[in-house]
Amino acid sequence: MKIITGLSGSQGHSKSISLFLDDKFAFKLEAEIVLKEGLQVGQELSLEQIEALKKNNQYQKCRDTALKYLDYRPRSEYEMNQRLIKRGFTDNDIKAVLDSLKKQGFLDDSSFARFWKDNRQSFNPRSRRLTEIELRQKGVSREIIEQEVSTIDDSENAYRAAASRARNLIAADYQGFRRRLGEYLKRRGFGYNVINTTIMRLWQEREGSRIDD
Repeated sequence: MKIITGLSGSQGHSKSISLFLDDKFAFKLEAEIVLKEGLQVGQELSLEQIEALKKNNQYQKCRDTALKYLDYRPRSEYEMNQRLIKRGFTDNDIKAVLDSLKKQGFLDDSSFARFWKDNRQSFNPRSRRLTEIELRQKGVSREIIEQEVSTIDDSENAYRAAASRARNLIAADYQGFRRRLGEYLKRRGFGYNVINTTIMRLWQEREGSRIDD
């Protein structure tokens, strides 16, 4: 048996607690583990309890890392898995954390795919094909991807993507207008026919507004 002789909080923003056993530093614990286990100075711990604390602590660190990663934006299961692997967590801890997050609704590939599509649609329109590629790179299943991108309208997205760019080409002739908008839309994954139709629509709108003026 060993006796807890000290529980010292770390300096700065860290939430880890230094655990001292028999007046010697043992290891650091996440503050949440200390609270959950009700650890106190003077408490006796068996070797089995100490090993369990270490195991639980690694799981908690893995979970906390995952939750911090989710603070920025939703993630796919594949993204989260790769992130935790890079941070050096074990396969068992990663699997346990992913399972827990999925059960709680924090990790859901369908919701993630919907978020990704809607975000692209609203702020950075691109083609259905390019959206599919991006979601595949995030590890989302083909079934989910097909379901989420089925409502994407390439013609409308191409028009919205190019409209703001066209306003910066007010002095360009038709060839310059066509070339720059065509390259811009091609980078966003749109096909030849959609690009041609979009450019013609925007050119006619521009020329029509000049006649009206």
